[in-house]
Amino acid sequence: MATLKTNTLTGTTTAGSIAVTGEGNSTTTNLQQGLCKCWADFNGSGTAALTDSFNSGSFTDNGTGDYTVAYTSNMASGNYVFTGCNVYEGGTAGNIFTLTPKYGSADNRGASSVRMASAYDTQSNIALYDYEQQQFQVVGDLA
Repeated sequence: MATLKTNTLTGTTTAGSIAVTGEGNSTTTNLQQGLCKCWADFNGSGTAALTDSFNSGSFTDNGTGDYTVAYTSNMASGNYVFTGCNVYEGGTAGNIFTLTPKYGSADNRGASSVRMASAYDTQSNIALYDYEQQQFQVVGDLA
């Protein structure tokens, strides 16, 4: 088995573009497009704060279940994919728990930050909530 050690990968046709052949050897994926550009684990309860992260700068607690994370390196635009979750801490079975870009907020997905809402649905009401453990990731183009 050979070992390849390097500090930099550069595409031969385009410096920032490297194709990786998939498992079935029939398709390729662009390496840069497939990388997670930002992720974070944070505590939303009490004194809200990042516990671990990548490309996540300042963290702002805007109120119950309402947070903003600024990126260390900006995204190219607000057109990227955000996924998030929070850890179930108890309550009524059948509730839906979610961490999403904050609906109705002008800055919910900007190039420099994302504003998100942490909530649960009791099947009759949606309520914002500060879960202790929450995670999110962002996939898209960096600026």
